[in-house]
Amino acid sequence: EIYMDQPEGFVASGNERKVCKLIKSIYGLKQAPRDWHKKFDDTVLPFSFKVNESDKCVYIKVKGSEYVILCLYVDDILLFGTNIEIINETKAFLKRHFEMKDMGEASVILGIKLIQSTEGITLTQSHYIEKSILEKYGYSQCRIASTPYDPKVALVKNTSGVPVSQLRYSQIIGSLQYLANCTRPDISYSVSKLARYTSCPNRTHWDALDRVLRYLKGTMYLSLHYRRFPGVLEGYSDASWIAKKSGSNGVTGYVFTLAGGAVSWKSTRQTIVTRSTFEAELCALDATGTEAEWLHGLMSTLPVVSRPLPAIAIHCDSRTTIDKISSKKHNAKTKRHIQVRLKSIRGLVSDRIIAIEFIGTQNNIADPLTKGLEPAVVLKSRLGMGLSTHHNSSTVGTQYT
Repeated sequence: EIYMDQPEGFVASGNERKVCKLIKSIYGLKQAPRDWHKKFDDTVLPFSFKVNESDKCVYIKVKGSEYVILCLYVDDILLFGTNIEIINETKAFLKRHFEMKDMGEASVILGIKLIQSTEGITLTQSHYIEKSILEKYGYSQCRIASTPYDPKVALVKNTSGVPVSQLRYSQIIGSLQYLANCTRPDISYSVSKLARYTSCPNRTHWDALDRVLRYLKGTMYLSLHYRRFPGVLEGYSDASWIAKKSGSNGVTGYVFTLAGGAVSWKSTRQTIVTRSTFEAELCALDATGTEAEWLHGLMSTLPVVSRPLPAIAIHCDSRTTIDKISSKKHNAKTKRHIQVRLKSIRGLVSDRIIAIEFIGTQNNIADPLTKGLEPAVVLKSRLGMGLSTHHNSSTVGTQYT
């Protein structure tokens, strides 16, 4: 139950000391998302839907050998099913309980285009890059850059305290973050690093940001491609550690691929100061293992996935880290945070959720998520993530709002 003061200009005469009791949640309140999800759960769960325990916005209904999967994002819904009858049944049910607009076969959802071909499914945001980034910020006719980040550039905090076009800088970073999170893992490292200086950027930060935009100009039509035949989920983990800078934090990077395309990735600054490459790699592997555990839980309830689920192979290019995890020896002098991470990773390995495998640095597609690299390495990693130029074809999926 939620109460609020009487709105200004609408105070009831003689009842000035009373408050209003809300009979419906107001859009924008902190309680509104909770009330909406509770309402949605109370509606669809009695209709034989079950909630995925790893992602509470994914609902699954199995009816004999048929099934339908409902994905909810605020008030937007994507439906996937084995046949049109079970989809129409679900659609009719939703229309009876909610005011719903049927938008037909999904072509664009949350700014992402869905394209189907005989080879598989493609996710692209070329239209978003062109209209909402390049044209909006005046980079339609800019020169093209071969990589999103120059490895020779070392960004540091602006010590002068005088920002250069701070508002515009933050606006561009916000647009790039959405792109990097949805379909462009190749710019994740650059955007993550540049976002640290949003409060007070200087000319050096702007030059690095210009490079990202010029890189997007030349790679506007890169899209994530997923092959039609079933694939195996596997992960890649990497970290960067700089010994020259005292107190510097390393960078964690990981990416998971399925059916030839990236499905989950991250590039982030590590929250602790590590004192060696081993510590940095261990922190990255721990974060990768946590994501793998979540993905394992998500997939375990999806009827489209065959069972039993195999352990998710995580590729790491540090033999020292792999040997330490495999070793059963205990060293009492090992720092507490390392012991906790070792225990966590070993637990996931023993539970057969993950399996750690060695891979050479030249084949680790997570490498560009931790540092700036040469064009040839960026291109190879891009292809490994399933990023290539898309071709126009028919759309797939059904979208409702």
